[in-house]
Amino acid sequence: MNGTLRDYQKKGYDWLCHLAEKNLGACLADDMGLGKTLQVIAVLQRVKEQIVITRELKASEETKFVQLDIFDDGTAVAPEKVSACNLIVMAPSLIYNWENELKKFAPQLKVYKYLGQRRNLIQESIDFYDVVLTTYGVIRNDVKDLQKFTFEYIILDESQLIKNSSSASFQSVKLLKGNKRVVLTGTPVENSLTDLWSQLTFLQPGLLGSFKYFKQEFVVGIEQQKDATKLEKLRKIIQPFILRRTKEEVAPELPDITRNVNYCEMNAEQKDLYESEKSVYRNKIMEVIASEGIDRSQIMILRGLMQLRKLAIHPVLNDANYTGSSGKLEEIMSRLALIKDENRKVLIFSPFVKHLYLIREQLKLTGTSYSFLAGEVLQQHRASVISEFDKHKGHRVFLIQLKTGGAGLNLTEADCVFLIDPWWNPAAEEQAIARAHRIGQKKQVFVWRFITKDTIEEKILKLQQRKSRLAFDVIEHTNTFGKITEEDLKELFG
Repeated sequence: MNGTLRDYQKKGYDWLCHLAEKNLGACLADDMGLGKTLQVIAVLQRVKEQIVITRELKASEETKFVQLDIFDDGTAVAPEKVSACNLIVMAPSLIYNWENELKKFAPQLKVYKYLGQRRNLIQESIDFYDVVLTTYGVIRNDVKDLQKFTFEYIILDESQLIKNSSSASFQSVKLLKGNKRVVLTGTPVENSLTDLWSQLTFLQPGLLGSFKYFKQEFVVGIEQQKDATKLEKLRKIIQPFILRRTKEEVAPELPDITRNVNYCEMNAEQKDLYESEKSVYRNKIMEVIASEGIDRSQIMILRGLMQLRKLAIHPVLNDANYTGSSGKLEEIMSRLALIKDENRKVLIFSPFVKHLYLIREQLKLTGTSYSFLAGEVLQQHRASVISEFDKHKGHRVFLIQLKTGGAGLNLTEADCVFLIDPWWNPAAEEQAIARAHRIGQKKQVFVWRFITKDTIEEKILKLQQRKSRLAFDVIEHTNTFGKITEEDLKELFG
């Protein structure tokens, strides 16, 4: 390999190889930014070297076979052809990063991108290439074709994307054939313990029993009944298959990270709209709960919460005819101006692409160069967008939709991160921060959260803190939000 593994990365590599030798699946759940990709590339390099040695031995055997052929009785069998192709499945935004990392650290590995409308994968490709890169979307569409092949390793990056056991992604990847299976994630549990069941069932079918059993035995017992005995039982079952290290444990040399909260005041017009809508939705929701019950009212609840969130950001997100301003947008642009003067680079994350559009328009008005990454950016253009920000000194602002670019990217050229709209799950925000605060970062990283005062945004933060202990108890340093209760509602709409 072109590169040296750090001590903890070498231990991770050894652990992956150890489980593979025992035909066991592995979940590498290191904190975001600690080089999970590099540890896997080291494993793939090892596979390549083992195959080279095996092929040389087979070639030697074949030579003997040919030489002895005229003397045998016709019963000799030529040695089988040796090949070992590895499949890596990921979100579309991660293709560029994997391709670059493979070129950088293991250039001798032959890589094939199985993407695009004219994609085609045949046995000759499997025999020739060492690594096939593809996406969860392609797997869903092509699983019948891909089932024909047996891969050496099947590796799922950001494996929390298969957390829903009824999703097409999970149902598809579990049908793939591979001698060894690995999943990579910084957040093995995002919302519920059921996230864990899907990923470990892909790795080691039967480990956690059926989904029904797992829910009855562990989800209900731990999440609802707070049963410490069942919590400890679950931890003992999963411990051999999950390796988790945090930045604080293994990378103390990483520069400091400074976190700030910018509280933004609503202007009078925005505040009137917010209070009016809050009263309307509070009354609607309470009426539905009274008649239908809280479990059957979740859609109405989420709709009301989403409308209030948008009003807290900028009323134009709800009403295109709104001509007023937004206290948050003004605060963001003011902070950006200060950073621009300091010659820093900043990543701006939001789950709402329309909010990014508003900032983009402001950047155009001020003549500020920027890069933009959201779901609408075609896959074939994403690599150039990332490279543009990384290499172009003039592009100091990168607008990124949280779902599209909040994981897997290496953007250490930036040392500032703006989380402009709080998300229900703080794990997603931590992944976004890790785009900059990761191995390779040399500068102190500054993080700003923008919260609109006296709105649902403030209350989301409090709920996150109260509801983030469960998954930490199971696998350390992950978070859960969970289903909204009547108590939560009273706080959110209070």
